[in-house]
Amino acid sequence: MSHHRAGSSSSVENRLKDTGVWKDAPLLKGATKYEPLPDVKNIMITGGAGFIACWLVRHLTTTYPGTYNIISFDKLDYCASLNNTRMLDALPNFQFFHGDITEPDDVIRAIKEHSIDTIFHFAAQSHVDLSFGNSYQFTDTNVYGTHVLLECAKNYGIKKFIHISTDEVYGEVEIDGEDLLETSILAPTNPYAASKAAAEMLVNAYYKSFKLPVIIVRSNNVYGPHQFPEKVIPKFTCLLGRGGKLLLHGDGLHTRRYLFAGDAADAFDTILHKGSIGQIYNVGSYDEISNITLCKLLIKEFGHPEDKYDEIVEHVRDRPFNDRRYAVDGTKLRQLGWDQKTSFADGLKLTVEWYRKFGEKWWGDITNVIGVPFPVVDHQLREVVFSPEADGESKSASTEAA
Repeated sequence: MSHHRAGSSSSVENRLKDTGVWKDAPLLKGATKYEPLPDVKNIMITGGAGFIACWLVRHLTTTYPGTYNIISFDKLDYCASLNNTRMLDALPNFQFFHGDITEPDDVIRAIKEHSIDTIFHFAAQSHVDLSFGNSYQFTDTNVYGTHVLLECAKNYGIKKFIHISTDEVYGEVEIDGEDLLETSILAPTNPYAASKAAAEMLVNAYYKSFKLPVIIVRSNNVYGPHQFPEKVIPKFTCLLGRGGKLLLHGDGLHTRRYLFAGDAADAFDTILHKGSIGQIYNVGSYDEISNITLCKLLIKEFGHPEDKYDEIVEHVRDRPFNDRRYAVDGTKLRQLGWDQKTSFADGLKLTVEWYRKFGEKWWGDITNVIGVPFPVVDHQLREVVFSPEADGESKSASTEAA
């Protein structure tokens, strides 16, 4: 297995250690399989040890053996884990490359060493809460990192550059508003979404100016096993497993459309094989769920009666600005043959079962991750800090969660 080191902090060293927890976990992937593309051979997936990308890494590696070589490129930030791809290490068409997308030398070395012809760009800072207090790092990773990849892709003749964006670039959609098409105006409302919209502008510019063969993908909220428990579904599942309170932002009436990670992997596979260069594709779900409803569904999965809601859920202050809902029209992608297969009920049940079995062991000690409503950044360490001292409102909640 090929390794390139991007930094030597103790936190990264810990993420490189193999505790063996992955050996008992199922190999989860998508279900699609297409006729291989003759001009695609070596695919680099940035952020490959992170949540959404690791599903595609596992899917492409195991679905197209002997056809595609998959190179997982990741700097192993706090929310990534080699456990997400260790089950592939022995496969001849898989390689892990430890690198940082904001370091041109890392990107160039990976492209040259592995003769990369196709790039899936997932790597990004993605926790919206963090972007309110750490927006410089979001600009650095999401905008400058994308720029580095685009410049390297242009200079080394990449044949297909698939950029993974988010439905948040459209901004908030009214409760009775229509689903947004790919041609809708971008109106991001938080620093994370703004950084993703800015990255899209660069992708479009390289398509127009340099004829770089790009595709942009905007997805709804993806959930499922392998997600770091800072996000709501794994976080609340782990808290319920400990008998802790669920710390819900604001009134809990905000809604999101949720897509199971296996369906997302199928969408990316479909776009790789059937998508057209220069196009944008929404990956849309049918399941729009409010945060309050999500809490009730999770409480039910753990066998608690619904009237226990007020005992289990604690409403805390909201984000500085929290979009009420997002809504995209996924017709264009469905015309390529993809569609959502996993209902939210089935996907949630599978996800809860996975976290009850592996969640506490996958990332090491997650007590401070799940015990606070808002993570913060230690600007001296340049790392995310999940600490009850970071937010006075969260001390009691952290104690209860532990």
